[in-house]
Amino acid sequence: MAIEFYSKRTLYSELSNFSNHAFEIDGKHYPTVEHYFQAMKFPGHEQAETIRTADNPMVAKQLGRTRKVPLRSDWEAVKLDIMRDAVRAKFTTHPELRELLLGTGDETLVEAAPRDYFWGCGAKKTGQNWLGKILMEVRDELRNAPVGNESDE
Repeated sequence: MAIEFYSKRTLYSELSNFSNHAFEIDGKHYPTVEHYFQAMKFPGHEQAETIRTADNPMVAKQLGRTRKVPLRSDWEAVKLDIMRDAVRAKFTTHPELRELLLGTGDETLVEAAPRDYFWGCGAKKTGQNWLGKILMEVRDELRNAPVGNESDE
């Protein structure tokens, strides 16, 4: 059985890129995965900083879709790795989220975004579900990773 997630109104909404769980990457604070993902479309440009500091993830998404400046030339080649980095950072920063993700066991995770056939399953349930796939990859990494710093003496 699959576990579907999407918005604040659904069970497992914390799996969403819009969930309010901040993290740091490369010394910068990002309020949500959505902020990071959208900002990475324009690294080194002031647009990235505008997105990083947006009031909420919906505004960050809208700013990332506004093409006032061109997307980075390698965007299609790197976007999955960027999402993977953000998801990993989110779930390693917040122990309660780590436990939530691990608690999904081996269930298939599906972003039930009705209009997104790349990151989600889309309305027809035929989408690629890349966010779900990445969450399951990170879940496997967490399951196999040591907790804490046991090797420190």
